[in-house]
Amino acid sequence: MMNRPLLDIIYSDEHIVVVNKPGGLLTIPGKGSEKTDCVTSRLKTLFPECIEQPSVHRLDQPTSGLLVLALNNDAHSNLSIQFQRREVEKEYIAVLEGIVDEDSGRIELPFRLDVDNRPYQIYDAVQGKLGITDWEKLEVSANTTRVRFKPHTGRTHQLRVHAAHEKGLGCPIVGDSLYGSAQQGDLLKLCAVKLAFKHPKTNEPLCFEIEEIF
Repeated sequence: MMNRPLLDIIYSDEHIVVVNKPGGLLTIPGKGSEKTDCVTSRLKTLFPECIEQPSVHRLDQPTSGLLVLALNNDAHSNLSIQFQRREVEKEYIAVLEGIVDEDSGRIELPFRLDVDNRPYQIYDAVQGKLGITDWEKLEVSANTTRVRFKPHTGRTHQLRVHAAHEKGLGCPIVGDSLYGSAQQGDLLKLCAVKLAFKHPKTNEPLCFEIEEIF
């Protein structure tokens, strides 16, 4: 038996598995033996027939929520194309530090990796790649703002950068130790609550939704 928690499986068939990733768990293995425990390693333990690289998209380690993974090469190829063509619908719920004045909007912000401070991402109007996020204010409470994010691109740390940067919302996500004032290990209040795509074999529209835990 495994001495670690099993995956929270939302859906599975012979082609794909949809899981609810807990915050703090890597999507894929990191560098070093201490970073081998991840969604894909647990998936391969539960589904021995799974391909070597089942991941078609990722969530940051501190981010929780929905992930779809492929069990075979055909499913992996199909899903990867859907993500590349931006045909996958994704929604996130986040709680931000501070009060956002506007009710909704679109953030279009170019950014790139800070090569001297990995994995930190920095605004760069010249060399940065554009990240696009629609957002909607849901609730204001105790000097925080709950928002819904709908990203149209999938850049590294996109929602965290778009929330924190002054050219975005100017309010970092609660629990973000990289772009906000939180301490390492604090709960990042960012959850992927909706994931919609076409089944890679049947082409049937699929939509999965969960409730955030914060």
